[in-house]
Formats: sequence, structure tokens, C-alpha cells
Amino acid sequence: MQARTITLIKGALLPVALLAAWQWASGQGASAAYIFVPLPQLWESLLQLLASGELWLHLKVSLGRTLAGIALGGTVGIATGTLMAQSRVAERLIGPLYHSIRQVPLLGLIPLLGLWVGSGDAAKLLVVAIAAFYPTTLNTCEGIRNVELRLREVGRVLTLTQWQTFRRVLLPAATPAIVTGLTHALAFSWLACMGGELLFAAGPGIGSLLLNGEVAGRMDVVLLAVAVIALVAQAMNAALNRAARRIHRFES
Repeated sequence: MQARTITLIKGALLPVALLAAWQWASGQGASAAYIFVPLPQLWESLLQLLASGELWLHLKVSLGRTLAGIALGGTVGIATGTLMAQSRVAERLIGPLYHSIRQVPLLGLIPLLGLWVGSGDAAKLLVVAIAAFYPTTLNTCEGIRNVELRLREVGRVLTLTQWQTFRRVLLPAATPAIVTGLTHALAFSWLACMGGELLFAAGPGIGSLLLNGEVAGRMDVVLLAVAVIALVAQAMNAALNRAARRIHRFES
């Protein structure tokens, strides 16, 4: 317990130092106070956004959109990556197209997606799903493909079926790579969600809150929106890693 407390204290040193430097910078004149909004003012703005329900509304929409996009894109990505790793025919059919399209910047596809599906929730969800699809496909494919030969030989020695080999040998061995892909998908999905909400400006979302804060000249609102995104994304990343460790222990 003592070691854990020391670790937490060490981890808090840099954030506390940055907050102190931020507060000091906010006192260096009116222009500095606009850029580095004083911490008491940020706290008051946070309480106002919470009391009005505005922050909860935008966060709920963005979080739901991000989770749905990760679930959709991640599921399709894991399935596609598995298929490409297990089948030479699938690799030859899907691989060239996949590796070509993933080189195109995602935000560059937004005008095309807007023409196809409009600028509503479907377009925003599709942007997030595509962002999650790319890394999960690549990491799943590479993770399964790079499973050590000796582990594959175990399946043959035990006369496991193809499904049993995948379930008991390949999938557990590839789990770290798949989790890495999902971790990347989480970061890319938040980026895509914010980009989609900023470009498809209609409707609620943290991106809309950012845009409204910019238009109104409310630096405090912009900073709070960025801070909320960072905290929620970090919490989701920690939850994902914790779930992955439990799954790995269960499979072991």
C-alpha cells in the first residue's frame, strides 16, 4: 500500500506543478488571463455547465457515439483482421484495398461521407467506426500472423480442429496485439468523433461545445471541453487495459 501511495504521489507531481505554473501565468496581465484562464474561474464555469446540464448532454452524446463507433468498427476490424491472417485468398482480395484506403486521411473522407449519408448522426458514427476499424484490423491481422510456430505445432500435436486452434492457441497469443489495436482505436475514435462533430456542426456533442465556446470567445468552455475529453479517454483506456488483463488471466 505504501509503495502504491508513493507511486500516486510521484504521478501527481507533474500535474500539480503544471497547475501551479498555469495559475501563475494567469496572473501576468489581462491577455495572459484570457489564454491561461484562472483556475477559480475554470471551476466556476465547470459548476455552471454541470448545473445547467449542458456538459452532461454533450458528454453523453459524444461518449455514446464513440463507444458505438468502437464497438462497430472494432468488431468488423477484428473479424476482417482474423480473416486476412487465416486466409491467403482473403489477404489477396482484401489486403490491397484495405492498405490503400487506410492511407487516405480520415478527415479527407468526411466530404465524401457527407454526400453519401448526409451530415447527421449516421455520418458522425460512420467516421468513428472507420477510425476504429483501421488499427483493429491491422493489429489483429499482425498479431495472429505472428503467433510463434511452436504454439501452432501444439495445436497439431493435440489434434485440435481449426476452430479449437484459433480459440485456444491463436486468439490468446494474439490478445496483446488486439488490445494494442483497440487502444489505438480508442484514441483515433475520439479524434474522429471530435473532428466529425466540428465539421458536421449540427447536433449536440463535445465537439459542438468546443465550437460554441470558440464562437462565443469563451476560452474557459474550450479548456473545460478539452479537459473532459482527456479525462474520459484516459478512464476508458484504463478500463480497457484492466479488462484485457482479466481476459488474459481467464484464458490462461
